[in-house]
Amino acid sequence: MGNVGTADAVAFAVADGVGGWSDKGIDSAAFAHGLCDHMSDVASEFVNDGQTQLEPVILLQTAYNRVCHDNKIGGGGSTACVAVAEPDGVLNVANLGDSGFLQLRLNAVHDWSEPQTHAFNTPYQLSQVPPAVLKQIERYGGRHPYQDMPANSDVTSHELLHGDVLVFASDGVWDNLSFEDVLVAVAALMKERGAWTTSNRGGVDVSKGLVGLTDETEPGAQPALQTEIAQSLVTKAKAASLDTKRNGPFAKEVRKAFPREYWAGGKPDDICVVVAIVLEQGS
Repeated sequence: MGNVGTADAVAFAVADGVGGWSDKGIDSAAFAHGLCDHMSDVASEFVNDGQTQLEPVILLQTAYNRVCHDNKIGGGGSTACVAVAEPDGVLNVANLGDSGFLQLRLNAVHDWSEPQTHAFNTPYQLSQVPPAVLKQIERYGGRHPYQDMPANSDVTSHELLHGDVLVFASDGVWDNLSFEDVLVAVAALMKERGAWTTSNRGGVDVSKGLVGLTDETEPGAQPALQTEIAQSLVTKAKAASLDTKRNGPFAKEVRKAFPREYWAGGKPDDICVVVAIVLEQGS
C-alpha cells in the first residue's frame, strides 16, 4: 500500500506466489515479493498531469515487465489483486487469479472480486519461465506453465463511501473464511471500537469519531483500527486453515469439483491481508 506519485491517490496490492512452481525447484515467493516491490516503485514514480490516472492494470503490467528483466528473480508465478483509490471516491481494481478483495459497508457485504481459475485450485497467474525449464519441457515433454498476462485481469470500478472497509487478501484467507465470516469479524471490531454505531432506527451508522480511530498510534498504544482488523483476519484465517473439522469454502469447492472426494477442514496456505478504511475528507 502506498501513495501514487504526485496524485492524491492510493495504491493497494496483494500478490501470492503460486506453490506449484516448487515442483520445478522454484520458490515463487521471490517473484511475488519482486512484483510488489516493483509495483511500489511504479506507483511512487507516477507523475500526475491532471488528465490521466494510474490504472491498476497498467501498474501491474509495468511492474511485471520489470520483474521479467530483474536478474535477482529466477522465475516463478504469482496471482495479484491491484487497486487504486482515486480522490473522487472511485476504486479501480485489476484482479488476476484467486487473491481478491471484499468491500463492506455498514454491516453488509457490498461488493467483491471473482476468482479466476483455469481449473480447480489452478489460478490465473503472472509467471516468468526460466530458460532451463523451457529446455527441460522441450527435451522431455510436459505441460508448459501457465503464463497469463495483466491484460487477462478482471478489471472493475467501485464507488466508495465514508466508512467502507476494504479487505485485500490472498487465497489463504478466501479458502478458509467465507464473506460472512469476514463480515462478522470486521463488524465486531468496528462496533467494539465505536466506528459503526447503532442508529435510533436500529440500523448502522458511521461514527463521527471514525477518523481518530484510524490514526497510527505510538508504540505500545492500541493499534489503528485498520491494523487491528487485519491482524484479526490473519489470526482467524490461520485458525480456520488448521481446523480439521471445519466445513469452510475450500472444503465446499472440493466437494463441488470432486463429488466423490472427501475433504474436511481448512486449507493451510500463505495468508496475507491488507485492510483500508475509507475516509471522506472533511468528515
